[in-house]
Amino acid sequence: MVIISKTILVDFGTEHADSIDGLNRWYELAKKANWTNLNDIKKSFNTVDYVGNDRFVFNIKGNKYRLVVMIFFDIRTVFIRFVGTHQDYEQINCKEI
Repeated sequence: MVIISKTILVDFGTEHADSIDGLNRWYELAKKANWTNLNDIKKSFNTVDYVGNDRFVFNIKGNKYRLVVMIFFDIRTVFIRFVGTHQDYEQINCKEI
């Protein structure tokens, strides 16, 4: 998959050092993936949730952090929309972010 906005992950990892391994693992698996639907994603990340409007939520570091991405399967592209603590995630509308 093509991943847009890796800078968001790098910046977040700078502030939250304990997230780096989980974010790097997600990034490497997603980059190598050829997902075509939610079931394909679940083979790599069984806790992923589809929340509507092309948005998917990944748990990072045992659900301490959340990653929200938009995935366009037809063009194999992932747009990183949000990464934050679980508490920060509760404050957003991930269908619109």
